[in-house]
Amino acid sequence: MSTEARFQRLLALAALILLIALGAILALALDETRITGDALSGRIEAMGVWGPVAVVGLMVLHCFIPFPAELLALAAGAAFGTTLGTAVIWVGAMIGAALSFGLARALGRPAVEALLPARHRAALDDWAADQGAVTLLVSRFIPVIAFNLINYAAGLTRVGFWTFAWTTGLGILPLTLVMVHMGAVMAEMSWPMLLGLSAAGIVAIAGLHLLGRGRGWFRRR
Repeated sequence: MSTEARFQRLLALAALILLIALGAILALALDETRITGDALSGRIEAMGVWGPVAVVGLMVLHCFIPFPAELLALAAGAAFGTTLGTAVIWVGAMIGAALSFGLARALGRPAVEALLPARHRAALDDWAADQGAVTLLVSRFIPVIAFNLINYAAGLTRVGFWTFAWTTGLGILPLTLVMVHMGAVMAEMSWPMLLGLSAAGIVAIAGLHLLGRGRGWFRRR
């Protein structure tokens, strides 16, 4: 292994350690034992100007330690409104995606497999076999394959960073906007309306999943 390759791996490991430390700090700051939608948005608001920074940090952390990012998007909408909430969620997701992509490319497949559950490894092979901008963009628009899995898989392919970046940025924007906006207006919505929107979202995602399988976009074993 060349000196440059060793340096890249050491740099990637250092970044991973820093991310774990960031996660511990944020967990303490937000009091992980009380994370519900309302409590989380309240804690974020209480942090003042550091609230957006904390949300960006949590979205970055989500790319390495999975937790329900939808809950964070709803909380960001409730705390900041649609525009700022969408911006901070999107920025955090993009930073996390770029770091995941870079770590996968620097550390290689063995390290990526160590980070992923066994059930995701076959999907990693299937997705990586069909690389390209169209596949990346469709994968982001249709939230069937895990966000983090795509980040790692893309880093193991020949896809260029800028192709990965623009397809990710464009592809995640619609769902991010919808989730944050729901959080922003949720307090004013009745329970029947919330249930109706949730049901519609589930049906839409299921329909897109079936459509993607029918078109052969996602091959499963």
